[in-house]
Amino acid sequence: MLANYGYKDASGDFFITLDTDKCNGCGDCVPVCPSAVFEVLDEDPNDPFRDEPVAIVVVEKKKKLKYECNPCKPSQNRPPLPCVKACRAGAISHSW
Repeated sequence: MLANYGYKDASGDFFITLDTDKCNGCGDCVPVCPSAVFEVLDEDPNDPFRDEPVAIVVVEKKKKLKYECNPCKPSQNRPPLPCVKACRAGAISHSW
């Protein structure tokens, strides 16, 4: 299942997508995020039938992703986003 966290406004789409089918709840995304956007929960709040750990976007950060993720926002000279690079399962993607 694809869990989309974020929002859309006049300046664009600001979403982080977590593929919960790929996420194994390892938590490698948590320490590499300078804005502490991610956390790992014991159960998936979006899928009541899944009882394995899964990463989610912290509730308080969902409406602030444009600003929270700005320090890591890719440009021509920047490497891939730290959370995307840290996720060995390939479960994290961004809309920008």
